[in-house]
Amino acid sequence: MPKKKTGARKKAENRREREKQIRASRANVDLAKHPCNASMECDKCQRRQKNRAFCYFCNSVQKLPICAQCGKTKCMMKSSDCVIKHAGVYSTGLAMVGAICDFCEAWVCHGRKCLSTHACTCPLADAECIECERSVWDHGGRIFACSFCHDFLCEDDQFEHQASCQVLEAETFKCVSCNRLGQHSCLRCKACFCDDHVRSKVFKQEKGKEPPCPKCGHETQQTKDLSMSTRSLKFGRQSGGEDGDGASGYDAYWKNLSSSKPGDSGDCEDEYNEYEAEDDDEDDNDEGGKDFNTETTDVFSNLNLGRTYASGYAHYEEPED
Repeated sequence: MPKKKTGARKKAENRREREKQIRASRANVDLAKHPCNASMECDKCQRRQKNRAFCYFCNSVQKLPICAQCGKTKCMMKSSDCVIKHAGVYSTGLAMVGAICDFCEAWVCHGRKCLSTHACTCPLADAECIECERSVWDHGGRIFACSFCHDFLCEDDQFEHQASCQVLEAETFKCVSCNRLGQHSCLRCKACFCDDHVRSKVFKQEKGKEPPCPKCGHETQQTKDLSMSTRSLKFGRQSGGEDGDGASGYDAYWKNLSSSKPGDSGDCEDEYNEYEAEDDDEDDNDEGGKDFNTETTDVFSNLNLGRTYASGYAHYEEPED
């Protein structure tokens, strides 16, 4: 029989577990809350941007730089960690900084720990937008991570990408290796896998986590827990499959393609020009006919036929002599 745990021993074990979780959460900081990715407003141009050593728009140096590792703006000299000693003096501004990170383009303070660890653990080291392929140095906005595929996104494409991220690169939810329903989905490969084909000899599954993708190693998720949708095509078999004229129903697609060739636009323009020329000729003929009618009316304007039926007098209305 194992010994019964005392109250002090239970408290000590719970405290060690909490400290372990705190250390793990401190290492895994959310990308949007990291100091090197914090929001900053320029002192000169008043434009909001990512935390930088120099303004992306006007290249001015900020009065209160923020450390990219610890996030402080003032060194209080509470410990002997500073590379530059300033006993009894609080350092701010450029007196606090010690380097500029090549990855996130932000200041790093002169603390020994920040200078030695930030470059190795910078979360923006390989940050490149999956949509526009721009890095930190190519745009002034902040960097975000997709909630589904966990790829990097710039501030311009984050909403558009996440709205269309849960779309499979297939027309069905079947496994890519067999004909069974895929129960595990990889949001980076945009593919589904069944229970048998999700197992991989290259990527090992960690205890308590979902199996990794056999293609890229990214952690898969249950398809039933996601709002996955399949790919929809607006050409090919889905547009002309009902007619069945060509091979596999592609006849309508090739007809539409041939009707939109560049050479057809010239023919349409020629027909339009010919049609306009005919309209001009008809207008000229109409104007010529009007001139001819006016000339004939001028010739017979002085002719007097007396009282006629057409002039409004009938024979029974003529006065008797």
